[in-house]
Amino acid sequence: MANNYVVIMAGGIGSRFWPYSRADKPKQFLDILGTGRSLIQMTFDRFLNIVPSDNIYVVTNKRYKSLVQEQLPELADDQILLEPIGRNTSAAVAYPAFKIQQRDPEGVMIVAPSDHVIFRDNIFEDNIKTALKAATDSEKLITLGIVPTRPETGYGYIQYHSSPLKKVKKVKTFTEKPELELALKFVDSGDFVWNAGIFIWSIDTITKAFHTYLKDMAVIFEEGSSAYYTDQEAKFIDAAYAQCKSVSIDFGIMEKASDVYMVKGEFNWSDLGSWDSLHDMQEKDDNDNVIDANALLYDSVNCIIKGPKETLIVAQDLDGYLVTQSNNVILICKKDAEKKFREFLNDAKGKGEQFT
Repeated sequence: MANNYVVIMAGGIGSRFWPYSRADKPKQFLDILGTGRSLIQMTFDRFLNIVPSDNIYVVTNKRYKSLVQEQLPELADDQILLEPIGRNTSAAVAYPAFKIQQRDPEGVMIVAPSDHVIFRDNIFEDNIKTALKAATDSEKLITLGIVPTRPETGYGYIQYHSSPLKKVKKVKTFTEKPELELALKFVDSGDFVWNAGIFIWSIDTITKAFHTYLKDMAVIFEEGSSAYYTDQEAKFIDAAYAQCKSVSIDFGIMEKASDVYMVKGEFNWSDLGSWDSLHDMQEKDDNDNVIDANALLYDSVNCIIKGPKETLIVAQDLDGYLVTQSNNVILICKKDAEKKFREFLNDAKGKGEQFT
């Protein structure tokens, strides 16, 4: 356990949850499920039975440093890794990987998004521990796969070699978000799982993988070894990120490497990527509505209604709509219109930063 580390990626702005998720406080810092803990706090809590709190790092944008400090006071300053600009997930993995290498070359690293929802934590822990053991004993790059419950087009898929007696299965292919027809075939085949974006590997294995597949990035972050854990770290990272290209860890390494394996996640999972996914997992009334507001609904089904209690929302004859008020923005749209949210947000910027 002392050699296990967790890296929580928390740099996104959660645009598909706008206007509830804003640039100054994105969804990972919000109590979206009404549990009394934000999504990043729930992620932190989830790993406390797996690694010591001293071994948990958060990678986030500079602007969110105070939010991380406020919500996770257990973290020391050198456990909060601040990105000057977004450079996708490869940089967000390389930074902590090469930093942890200076502290513990024998370490094993778990990478997890900050905004996923997981139920049945005991099973999640068992699956993670299976992956940790495999990563410790071999040079495997391991990801968790989620058994699909529907032909979802918003997730990536992993095809794996069927080996019933093995818990750690060799990966055949990665597929980015497919069209519905292909997603249906994936689900029917039985040898595809959703890509949860949770990774497990030894520090030695992942740093070697960077040198093989993203050599320029490896050299950049390795050159900073003398700056890690010193007052010079922030200055070095600013320079490093200015040189890094933007590439995902899936495309940059996982889709190219040969020793890639998957552990099947047997817990309940959602990436909570949209209002529609929130509707799927929340408690509903008799008309399949999720209501977190002072609301009167008439002849309305399959909706999400969210707003402040001091505002009365009255809606009639809606089917599949999102109606929400968050501070100075009221949004009414189809709840599955997640592809429109970037357009909504970009157009809102034209009305002023106070709306984004």
